[in-house]
Amino acid sequence: MSQIENIPVKARSPFSEAFEMFRRNHAAVVGLVVLAIIVAVAIVGPMVYPGNPFDMVWAPFTPPGQEGYLLGTDYLGRDILSLLIHGAKVSLTVGISAALVTVTIGITVGALAGFYLGWVEEVLMRVTEFFQVLPTLLFSMVIVALFGASLPMITLAIGLVSWPAVARITRAEFMRIRELEYVIAARAGGVKNAKLIFSVILPNALPPIIVQAALMVGSAILFEAGLSFLGLTDPNVASWGQIIGSNREYILDASYAVTVPGVAIFVTVLAISLVGDGLNDALNPKLRQR
Repeated sequence: MSQIENIPVKARSPFSEAFEMFRRNHAAVVGLVVLAIIVAVAIVGPMVYPGNPFDMVWAPFTPPGQEGYLLGTDYLGRDILSLLIHGAKVSLTVGISAALVTVTIGITVGALAGFYLGWVEEVLMRVTEFFQVLPTLLFSMVIVALFGASLPMITLAIGLVSWPAVARITRAEFMRIRELEYVIAARAGGVKNAKLIFSVILPNALPPIIVQAALMVGSAILFEAGLSFLGLTDPNVASWGQIIGSNREYILDASYAVTVPGVAIFVTVLAISLVGDGLNDALNPKLRQR
């Protein structure tokens, strides 16, 4: 019996603990399943339901379920189901791409400010505050209006107005981690600043940044929908926001043309938020110990 008691118990890896914590969060798992279905529709949907979504296939404002059109047609007689399926890929692409732009700018500014401190932090934080107090929607509208309503420009505009939150989180994590013993030991051992930033500190600062990046995907999808509702979108590209924007004038006559893509955006953003909350619980060591 004593021999059994002396057998060392193998410690679980942080990844295993995080996965187990995420798996126990039922809301996060449901969100992940819903998000996986939406991604599958975006990838496989155009092959299963082919055709040009901008083709006028029937009379305008055909109600859902009539004439073989499950979700009806819009003000030009285009199949809303086809627009919805093809628009899923565009909306998700905009969300992910804008989140990548946001995280890239935010990590760069926050890492430099949190590592070097002094005048570097002062300058970068003043720049961050400048962008943070700007009205984000108005600023993005100005960028899109000046440089064109193409999809890449919309993505860039969303990223340029959304990075301050990531920068502040990154700065706080760098300021905390740079004073830990293993970082001080690495600096004393002659490790260069670039390696300290990218190989020593950044990997340990990633958990809250990953959570913020996940939430930024949903925010970017909402942002693109808002710009589209105001008419600042590429009319040649189908996205959920573009469907809402093009049919907004007929919301009282055919509410389904706006409601259907609105529900798609709501469900997608909700699923991303649930996954983000689950990641926050799973990657936070204090929460894992509860």
